[in-house]
Amino acid sequence: MSRLYRSTHIACLPAVAAIALLLGACAATPVADALVAHGIADKVPEVRPGIPAGYLAAQAVPDSQALVPTPPAPGSAALALDHAVMRAALALRDTPRFAQATRDADLDFPFAAGTFACALGTGIDAQHTPAAYRLLQRTLDDAARSTRTAKQHYRRVRPFVENNAPTCTPADETALRSSGSYPSGHVAVGWMWALVLAQAAPERTDALLARGRSFGESRLVCNVHWQSDLLQGRFMAAGTFARLQSDPAFRADIAAASAELAQARSQGLAPGRDCAAEAAALAEALPGAL
Repeated sequence: MSRLYRSTHIACLPAVAAIALLLGACAATPVADALVAHGIADKVPEVRPGIPAGYLAAQAVPDSQALVPTPPAPGSAALALDHAVMRAALALRDTPRFAQATRDADLDFPFAAGTFACALGTGIDAQHTPAAYRLLQRTLDDAARSTRTAKQHYRRVRPFVENNAPTCTPADETALRSSGSYPSGHVAVGWMWALVLAQAAPERTDALLARGRSFGESRLVCNVHWQSDLLQGRFMAAGTFARLQSDPAFRADIAAASAELAQARSQGLAPGRDCAAEAAALAEALPGAL
């Protein structure tokens, strides 16, 4: 399950270190080995050994506190919508859509690299598509950092704290109680990935954007975010994605990833996910979500 909001007690994964905001470090990983094998390890800055940093310097990341409005006020139409969507999301507990939301909560690599595999029509891994893999790791950091200042400033209480219903990641609930929900870092990451992959594989744009939307809605189904958290998470991802367009390393990785993904599809690299089951789960729409 996700480690996006944990700052301590992070375990090393057997195949690769987790890459996420506020993660603890793991030792050298096969990702680093793969980068060395492709001659690009020296081009990738790291926040810790084996954990690639984002592309953007701190001062270049859009400031969510300056950009997003205050969370919906008591008695407002926006807060009423938040609660209406929350009630609809709670009705999906113990359904295939809830199970998919649980999978979407996992931002650890290598598992997270396959989140958009069905939408892409091919898999992403450190061996066959190292530039695409690196894009997902590094933009995760950029997207998550873009939500940080507002999250820390508003410290909005999450839905499960208010409604006392379970989440899809019970092991994360203690950490989530002390982590502000507005705007959503997970949603920012998912929407960033949809935009980045659509840039690298434009022929798959519709499927990727649809998957980015459903990924964000999974946070509502998980009972850890409000609808307005989702909307502002997408907003911050879009702004950060725009800023990335002027970063030379990002542009270089987009070009490399585009070639990799085209080759992977031509060679029949399988998504590595049950795409039929995923499509069936995501067909269960969340009423009221925007």
